[in-house]
Amino acid sequence: MTSASSSGSALPFVQLFTDGACRGNPGPGGWACILRHPASGKEKELAGGQLLTTNNQMEMLAVIRGLESLKSRSDVEVVTDSSYVAQGCTEWMKGWKANGWRRREGKAFKPVKNCELWQQLDELLTKHKVRFTHVRGHAGHPENERCDELAVAAALAIMNGDGE
Repeated sequence: MTSASSSGSALPFVQLFTDGACRGNPGPGGWACILRHPASGKEKELAGGQLLTTNNQMEMLAVIRGLESLKSRSDVEVVTDSSYVAQGCTEWMKGWKANGWRRREGKAFKPVKNCELWQQLDELLTKHKVRFTHVRGHAGHPENERCDELAVAAALAIMNGDGE
């Protein structure tokens, strides 16, 4: 199922809608994503959660799990309401890597928060052609709203002992 994307790539084009949720920060959390292959009309929803996590970690995990689920190199548009994830991947990561996964804090360097997740994202970003589109959360974007529902449900399932 290869189709040219809007960027003219010969890679299959996939939209990846993502969201994360946390009941307390830190607290029980959930992540969710929708993978859409516009050429075929196929869609897949994924969700999961963790007992003790943060909202940023769940936002990152949604992107990680979505990219991990792709079976071949793809042209991916990640649609997220997380500025943290979008800016981290497109702006901050290059500097962190150059500084040994450390960030400048004043005159000192400190370890990057959520470093293991950023490193997973970094590896996945090299496997696909990825661009990020930032949308406002809770603003009526249908796929973002659906991902939010799934992420909240996953967080509640973890709280009730029936989650991942």
